[in-house]
Amino acid sequence: MTKLDQADFGELSDGRPIRIFTLRNERGMMAKVTTFGAILTELWTPDRQCESANVVLGFDNLAQYEQGHPFFGAIAGRVANRIGGAKFSLDGKEYKLAANNGRNHLHGGLKGFDKVVWESRPVSNSDGAAVEFSYLSKDGEEGYPGNLQVKVVYTLSDDNQIKIDYAATSDKATPINLTNHSYFNLAGAGDILKHEIMIAADWFTPVDDALIPTGEIASVKGTPLDFTLSQSIGARIDQLKPIPGGYDHNYVLNKRGTARELAARVRDPATGRVLEVATTEPGMQFYSGNFLDGEIKGFGGVTYGRHAGFCLESQHFPDAVHHANFPLIILRPGQRYQSSTIFRFRTD
Repeated sequence: MTKLDQADFGELSDGRPIRIFTLRNERGMMAKVTTFGAILTELWTPDRQCESANVVLGFDNLAQYEQGHPFFGAIAGRVANRIGGAKFSLDGKEYKLAANNGRNHLHGGLKGFDKVVWESRPVSNSDGAAVEFSYLSKDGEEGYPGNLQVKVVYTLSDDNQIKIDYAATSDKATPINLTNHSYFNLAGAGDILKHEIMIAADWFTPVDDALIPTGEIASVKGTPLDFTLSQSIGARIDQLKPIPGGYDHNYVLNKRGTARELAARVRDPATGRVLEVATTEPGMQFYSGNFLDGEIKGFGGVTYGRHAGFCLESQHFPDAVHHANFPLIILRPGQRYQSSTIFRFRTD
């Protein structure tokens, strides 16, 4: 069995060729990742009956990715999540960003890392099949300062883990907050409301009506956001209407230090698939696919309706550039940004 293959994935409208990598392991897992947006397009994993299904939302062709989508499987950056007012000040200078989410900035702007073409190469990795993506985000791109050199490595191990390692350096001080924006559905179809989730977080960052953090760090106790004990995603989701119409919240993880620690566990009772997320990041955005509206037809022609997938976006906190009490996201010359997240699959 070949653990790593690469092939053409088509051409963008401007003629640039795009490649797609297929990673496999010895236990029947398979992942596909493309140079457009460093997008995880497919992730196949067995259920308790050893039947495999694709457990991420996405498309089977490049054209649909280029037409636009809600960040399916993509690397979000230079700064993932929201920046209030689409601007920030750093070292006495104000930087203006694209307001692509109301009056606010979201996931890197009009052409964030999800829409760029990454350089790619297979890499030797004792943990399993691996591919490295690299991109130079030039000084001034999307309004951000500094030439930022970014690397992202996807590894699929034989113990059914897909690991994403991030690294970056910059020649000027700049904010950075990278994440993978995959939408998961452990059943492979339908909605995710019966999925059971545990999130290892006693606290979260409350937001205003535009989903911008207020700066407060509040307890989840007594709220619909309390998943310290496993509960179904749909059990209390109606309590979150009309805004944001479901879960779209940053959790302050209980982890201490910078090592990878368990952030969340999700189980689909019907298939027995279990996903565990471990990360070095201090926060995680839990999003329940509230803005999916049935207008998108994805992989295999399947329609993605509301709550067709959930996201667990490991990250620093949203709008951290405006809140001194949040963990810093400023990378300075001579420093190295590093982050690592593992998505671990098993069955029960």
